[in-house]
Amino acid sequence: MNTWSTAWKASKKPRKQRNYRTQAPLHIKQTFMHVHLSKELRKKLKMRHIGLHKDDKIKILVGNFKGKEGKVTALNLKKGKVFVEGIERVKKDGSKVRIPLEPSNLMITAIEKEEKRTRK
Repeated sequence: MNTWSTAWKASKKPRKQRNYRTQAPLHIKQTFMHVHLSKELRKKLKMRHIGLHKDDKIKILVGNFKGKEGKVTALNLKKGKVFVEGIERVKKDGSKVRIPLEPSNLMITAIEKEEKRTRK
């Protein structure tokens, strides 16, 4: 198993890209959780993307739930996944399971907190 390197710049090889993302320390994985902002928020904050936090309102842009909106209920930093309120699958036994979403497929429509220090 390779160790994560700060000297690594880029590669065309998907294997190396996947390795970089999975081996990265948590403070680097935090930057992978940045999500695009809606047009109104872009004008207001003068930023294109921002780190995702719990209770932010998002819109799903890609996948089976495309177009649905909801509130972020949980973030899994280690796996790089986001869980949204109301986005769940019903199993055969009737129980419900939350579906993990990729941050790149989401867009923030409303922000819960607007603290600049925690939002970078």
